[in-house]
Amino acid sequence: MAAGLGSRFGGTKQLATVGPDGEAIFDYTIRDARRSGFGRIVMIVRSEIRDEVVDHVTRIHGTAIDLTTVCQDHHGPPRAKPWGTAHAVLAAADVVAEPFAVANADDLYGPETFDGLAAAFADDDRDRGGYHLMAFELERTLSPRGSVSRGVCEVAADGTLANVTEHLAIERRDDGTIADADGSVFAADALVSMNLWGLQPDLFEHLAPRFERFVADHAEDAKAEFLLPVEIASVVEAGAASVRVHRTTADWYGVTYPGDLEDVRAYVADGRVEA
Repeated sequence: MAAGLGSRFGGTKQLATVGPDGEAIFDYTIRDARRSGFGRIVMIVRSEIRDEVVDHVTRIHGTAIDLTTVCQDHHGPPRAKPWGTAHAVLAAADVVAEPFAVANADDLYGPETFDGLAAAFADDDRDRGGYHLMAFELERTLSPRGSVSRGVCEVAADGTLANVTEHLAIERRDDGTIADADGSVFAADALVSMNLWGLQPDLFEHLAPRFERFVADHAEDAKAEFLLPVEIASVVEAGAASVRVHRTTADWYGVTYPGDLEDVRAYVADGRVEA
């Protein structure tokens, strides 16, 4: 998903250079996913950056890559701010008919995480095609430069997702505790969604009517977002799907603030990401 505005970052962070040959973060995601066995790449973008993204992907990965682009702003009622990550996924409904992974363009998840997701899909041969979430430990997803929003997961005893609650302005306080703006305190290893999902195409059937209701309820709210973790949690609560949660202890790097780029560049330069 590469259609976000990057308002806190202050620019098109999807294409910000982090690698020695001009790679953006999503180029490492593409490489890691393909090495783990994923095939076709579907990039959800804004129409204004589509050509730039396609040119970039072709330069980094060559012309042999199986790339499809979807312009999120061509789907749903028009507005300046994209409708959110669940709408981004829904925008791809016409071009995705097989089990698929979802990832943010500005998150560096690590190759072992995609290996874990691929293994989870392989287990579906026995488990008849469920949904999956690669969940990160909260302390590994914080920015030293400011607060972040995170979907904190509640996991049932059987390892399935019970709920995801979006918490705003989470940060590490001076006393070492991790808390949000409302004062809720979280364990360092609390599991959070960073939008690395393994999903089935029947999700589109659940998202479509929910998005219609969301638009009807928030038509006048220019900042309301139709968020993927929230909507999947609602589908789970309705009994329409089951999500297996897979804990990963991988290091996560992402770009929320401009200074975060230097952390990602240092991580890549240290050789901790495969070229």
